[in-house]
Amino acid sequence: MENATIAELFDEIADLLELRSDNPFRVRSYRSAAQSIRNLSDRLEDLEKEGRDLTAISQIGASTAEKIVEILETGTCKRVEDLRKKVPKGLPEVMRIPGVGPKKAMRIHDELDVNTIESLKRACEDHKLRGLEGFGEKTEKNILKGIATVQSTAGRMHYHEAADHLAALKTYLDGLSALNRWEVAGSFRRGQDTIGDLDILVCADDRQQATEAMLDYDAIHDVISRGPERLSVRLAGGPQVDFRFFEPSAFGAALVYFTGSKAHNIQVRRIAQDRDWKLNEYGLFSGDRRLAGKSEKAVYKRLDMKWVPPELREDRGEVEEARAGHLPRLIQAGDIRGDLQCHTTASDGKNSIEEMAEAARQSGYDFLAITDHSQRVTMAHGLNDERAARHADAIRQVDSGLPRFWLLAGIEVDILKSGRLDLKEQTLEQLDWVVASIHYDRGMSRKKMTARMIAAVSSGVVHCLGHPLGRIIGQRDPLDVDLDKVIEACIAHNVRLEINAQPDRLDLPDQQVQHAREAGAKFTLGTDAHSVDGFRFMPFGVKVARRGWLRKGDVLNTKSMTALRKELKK
Repeated sequence: MENATIAELFDEIADLLELRSDNPFRVRSYRSAAQSIRNLSDRLEDLEKEGRDLTAISQIGASTAEKIVEILETGTCKRVEDLRKKVPKGLPEVMRIPGVGPKKAMRIHDELDVNTIESLKRACEDHKLRGLEGFGEKTEKNILKGIATVQSTAGRMHYHEAADHLAALKTYLDGLSALNRWEVAGSFRRGQDTIGDLDILVCADDRQQATEAMLDYDAIHDVISRGPERLSVRLAGGPQVDFRFFEPSAFGAALVYFTGSKAHNIQVRRIAQDRDWKLNEYGLFSGDRRLAGKSEKAVYKRLDMKWVPPELREDRGEVEEARAGHLPRLIQAGDIRGDLQCHTTASDGKNSIEEMAEAARQSGYDFLAITDHSQRVTMAHGLNDERAARHADAIRQVDSGLPRFWLLAGIEVDILKSGRLDLKEQTLEQLDWVVASIHYDRGMSRKKMTARMIAAVSSGVVHCLGHPLGRIIGQRDPLDVDLDKVIEACIAHNVRLEINAQPDRLDLPDQQVQHAREAGAKFTLGTDAHSVDGFRFMPFGVKVARRGWLRKGDVLNTKSMTALRKELKK
């Protein structure tokens, strides 16, 4: 049972309670518990087996801990099962559509008998919603747009959820003596932000023995198919996993083939075909003679190409660069020296300044920027000018006691609808690090939204544009903005573009990162951590940076503490 699955059950309880207009405090407590569970670096199942006190986890009380144990033992809990009986089955999915929410979902159900996403879509297309008081043509259009956003990731899971399942599976597979080698391939290896199935390549002397050993994995929910070449299973609360067997002599070619992407593979195959060779999952062949196949590097080398990092295999120019020997040396997780966005209890974080600083130091970082919200984010208890100044003093007081570490006094300031910043410029000028972000008034025209962002980055007091497109994967579309003009303004005013490593955001997305890099932009990485466990998201941001062709020098987080001080003095 993975943390993501348990978190989903707590979110479902919150959804069901909200649909029943239950106590808002109770709803928030379940949502907070779900978020805390998602942020955990340890598996709850492992903690429970070790006899650890689950109530020591942030936002987990005695009642919640009991439910976690019940879920671990049975796969569900009585609370969610009871609530499911009291709410029409499809309504939780309906309420998650942007622009709907619990009150509208219940009303649409009561008046139009809508209780699934498909029936909601039909009701909008048939213009039935505009007949309800308070609904109109714009509401229908927005809901249809929201449905399209949600359905764009249907049947797929977020990268970090797949990573959690794979981490547990890795522990099991690494302990099997029947396997000589195994590697994950597919979209997960390329680092896409959503994942369909997990493709795992396996090398084993005895495939029957290996199959039986893999089938003993206790997280397997059902077996889809099995045979001498392939085993397909579905994990409990998780993805389908396809295990494919290959001999050592073909393993590298299989890894190229099943890593993809399809477009990348087509380009590579054409190079082989131009030489009258054949490239498939079993190797690179001239007639019946295998020219390469044991390793990926051997396959690419035989085609007079440099090995292509998996993150670049999307047919965005990597084949041409590999043939010319000009592929970039991509940024790596080990290059990161600090985190440039996180939150504390001063706004909506779960840990104190001291706790966040110590966790960053334990992570091996040289610096950390504390960037609590400004006052516009009222739900997060955002800071006004006076509180922001006091908070900066508190951060610097903690920093004074930390040897060989820099705790930056910063803020995540909202960009208001007018383009002005949420705090006075005199306040912001006194801070070490200012991230400017948009959280509200997202429905502006493209022209006005672009002008709004440009005004903020041109202010002279902003260091970084936070989660620039404001997307939430599968839930909220990117802002409608002329990104080229915003990038141009960022370059002109030495403002970095953030790659927000929160797994639901991953914003900027990789294609826009690549585009901005080619234009000359510079970047930062921020986990946007709201607790000490949130620092574990940094590798997700690095993965996006790699998919965006970023080098070490493109990212501010790779600088030493001394170099960062010099850079910010500019």
